[in-house]
Amino acid sequence: MPIATPEVYNEMLDRAKAGKFAYPAINVTSTQTLHAALRGFAEAESDGIIQISTGGAEFLGGQYSKEMVTGSVALAEFAHIVAEKYPVTVALHTDHCPKDKLDGYVRPLIAVSEERVKAGGNPLFQSHMWDGSAETLADNLSIAQELLERARAAKIILEVEITPTGGEEDGVSHEINDSLYTTVDDAIRTAEALGLGDKGRYLLAASFGNVHGVYKPGNVVLRPDLLKQLNDGVAAKFGKPAGSQPFDFVFHGGSGSTEEEIRTALENGVVKMNIDTDTQYAFTRPVADHMFRNYDGVLKVDGEVGSKKIYDPRTWGKLAEASMAARVVEATQNLRSAGTKIK
Repeated sequence: MPIATPEVYNEMLDRAKAGKFAYPAINVTSTQTLHAALRGFAEAESDGIIQISTGGAEFLGGQYSKEMVTGSVALAEFAHIVAEKYPVTVALHTDHCPKDKLDGYVRPLIAVSEERVKAGGNPLFQSHMWDGSAETLADNLSIAQELLERARAAKIILEVEITPTGGEEDGVSHEINDSLYTTVDDAIRTAEALGLGDKGRYLLAASFGNVHGVYKPGNVVLRPDLLKQLNDGVAAKFGKPAGSQPFDFVFHGGSGSTEEEIRTALENGVVKMNIDTDTQYAFTRPVADHMFRNYDGVLKVDGEVGSKKIYDPRTWGKLAEASMAARVVEATQNLRSAGTKIK
């Protein structure tokens, strides 16, 4: 059962919350990056989450039609087969989906899982993300309510982003300013609209200064301690015990985060952290190194034909997979999930 059932996915998240660790959620865009993620989890003895963004789904759908649903379904089905060979459990997730892509991505994918569940099976994906951060909070939560109801019926967990993450990812961009910090009022309004598990389980991508993309430590002001304020404020409002953590938080835009920032986020209820920029770099770097070191072998130079052993995609592809897998292992160590796999 390497692909988590709905029950096991809930168990994974509960274990992370109780154990103060989080699962790396690795964005993939190919069968090879999928294998790299699975390999990294296996080598770290960590369960994990594998996710596909709208841009990743378009790429997987092929450049002739760029069909997001076809691309994501195909990779998910592939994952259900190959993951059987890895001794870890993973959940499949779709990453950022803004309003204008809901009808072409998340809603059709939920429909796929609805049919599977009606037939007595499990959903194809274990969770989907609705990114309404570009909308007003009222509109964002209204759409989230509709999606949460459908997700619950299909045994899927919904992820919602209620306030912006800075930077740009797959065409969704936000300025880096004070709006990157979720307020207690935002959190209370979210709990009022979506409940605290009674209407279906959801993951919350709250903003504490997060920025997508490449940045060095210190260039962005992260305030992971803000997550405690959000939990405390909602707990007080809804009569929960002091110190409880009503939300399952997601850490977006974490490239360049310090160990202390990650540790604080884990202590305050983060159970999932998205990893994309760093694993992209880890995958690409050895490919570039191979090409530069073997320039004459990968290209036809001065009438020669190059060397098949050098330009064979399997040669440099193995290097890329190993490098990305190593970065996934590092992520599990940073997030404390290494060695915690479900037996």
